[in-house]
Amino acid sequence: MTATPPDPDPARTPGLEPGGGVAPGETPPDSGQTSGLSHPQPMPSRRGPVVTLVVVVIITLLTLAFVVAQVMGWTNLY
Repeated sequence: MTATPPDPDPARTPGLEPGGGVAPGETPPDSGQTSGLSHPQPMPSRRGPVVTLVVVVIITLLTLAFVVAQVMGWTNLY
């Protein structure tokens, strides 16, 4: 086996007493727990999605107008 097991061997773990107990002072103190945000997050701008939507609509309309012009024979590009 090339990988070490995820849990150490209890017989070789320092600080364990017979029977698997841990002596007082052998465990580190509990770590601090934090949850949530440290400060309020700014509201995202609505300008970006609106500009993107307008650009997509303009490109779609221009493409549709080009296709209609080609079908109707109004342009002689090809």
